[in-house]
Amino acid sequence: MFKSFFPNPKWFFSSFVLWFLINLALWYSGGNSWGTFIGFPTNYATDELPISVSRFWSAQFIWFYLWFFISTAIFATFWKLKSTNPWQRWSVWGSAFILFNIWFSVQVSVSINAWYGPFWDLIQKMLSSGGGDIRQLYMGTLTFLLIAMVAVTVAVMNSFFVSHYIFRWRTAMNEYYTEHWAQLRVIEGASQRVQEDTMRFATTLEALGVSFIKAIMILIAFLPVLIQLSEHVPVLPIIGEVKYSLVWAAVGWAVFGTALLMGVGIKLPGLEFNNQKVEAAYRKELVYGEDYEERAQPQTLKELFSNVRKNYFRLYFHYAYFNLVSTWYAQLDVLFSLIVLFPSIAAGTMTLGLLNQIGNVFDKVRESFQYLVSSWKTIIELLSIYKRLKAFEAVLKD
Repeated sequence: MFKSFFPNPKWFFSSFVLWFLINLALWYSGGNSWGTFIGFPTNYATDELPISVSRFWSAQFIWFYLWFFISTAIFATFWKLKSTNPWQRWSVWGSAFILFNIWFSVQVSVSINAWYGPFWDLIQKMLSSGGGDIRQLYMGTLTFLLIAMVAVTVAVMNSFFVSHYIFRWRTAMNEYYTEHWAQLRVIEGASQRVQEDTMRFATTLEALGVSFIKAIMILIAFLPVLIQLSEHVPVLPIIGEVKYSLVWAAVGWAVFGTALLMGVGIKLPGLEFNNQKVEAAYRKELVYGEDYEERAQPQTLKELFSNVRKNYFRLYFHYAYFNLVSTWYAQLDVLFSLIVLFPSIAAGTMTLGLLNQIGNVFDKVRESFQYLVSSWKTIIELLSIYKRLKAFEAVLKD
C-alpha cells in the first residue's frame, strides 16, 4: 500500500514529521524574519497585513513561498539520494504541493476572518447612526469577492492535481500487486482488492490525510487568535470566569464529541470488513457460475446471500444508533459557539463585528479539534479497506 508509492515508508514518514517540526521551530523562533538577509524590508515580518487580496503577495508571504520551496527541495534531494523508488517525484513533490495548497487555504480563512470584524462593525455603525457612505459597503464586498476568487481558483487547481496524484498512487499499487499476481490470485476476492480497493484506499487516505493536516494548520494559525479573542469573553455559561475561556470551551466540547462517537461507533470497522468478505464470497460464486455449470447452485447462493443479509442487518442496526448520536451532536454543535458567547452578549461588551469574528475563529478551532468526530465514518471505511489489503499482502510476507 505504501512502499509501492513512497520511498521506504517507515523512515520517509518519520523524516517528514521531523523535518516539519524542525521547520516549524525555525520559522517561529525567528526564521520568519530572515528574509532581511536577502533584501526584504527591515520590519516586513511584523508589519500588519492588509485586509485584501494583496496580502498574498506581500513580503511575508513571498518569504514563506521561498522558504517552503527551499525546504521541500532539500527534503526531496535527500530522498532522491537515499532511494530509487520510481514514483517518488509524485509522492514527495506531489505531497509537498498538496501540503502547500492546504496551508494556502488556511491563510485564505485567516484573511476572511480578518475581513469579518471591520466589515460588520461598519454595518453596525451605519445602522446605529442613520446611514453612511454606500461605496464603503461595495468596496468591502469587493474585497471579500477577490479573496474568495483566489481561494476558489486555487481549490479547483488543487482538486485537479489531487485527482492525478490519487490515480498515480493507485497505479503504483496496481503494478506492485500484478507483479506478484501468481501468489495473490488464490486469495478470495483478489480481483476486487486489486481493481477496486487500491483506488478506494488511495482516495480515502488522501482525503483523511489532507483534512488532518488542515486541522493541524488551522490550529497553528487560529489558536493564537482565539487566545487573544478570549479576553473579550471572560465568562462561560455555568462554569463562570476562566482564563482562555474560548480555548477551553473548544477543546472540552471536541473531546466530549470525539469520545462519544468513538464509543458508539466502535463495532463498525469490523462489520464493514466482514461485509466486504461476505460480498466477495457471494460475487466470486456468481462469477464461477458463469463459466461452470456445476457452480452457483441455488442452495449455495442462498446460503452465501444469507450471510450477506445477516451482516447488512447488523450494520443497519449499529449505524442507526451511531447516526442518531452523531446527528444530535451535530445539531447541538451548531448552537454551542453562540451559547458560549451569551454572557458577553448579555453584558453588552461586544460589537457585531467582534461577535462574527469570534464566532468564525471559535468554529474553526473547534472543528479542528473535532477531526475524529467529522471523519469517523471515513475512518471506519478506511480501516476496513486497510484490513483487506493487509490480509492480501500477508501472503507476500509469508
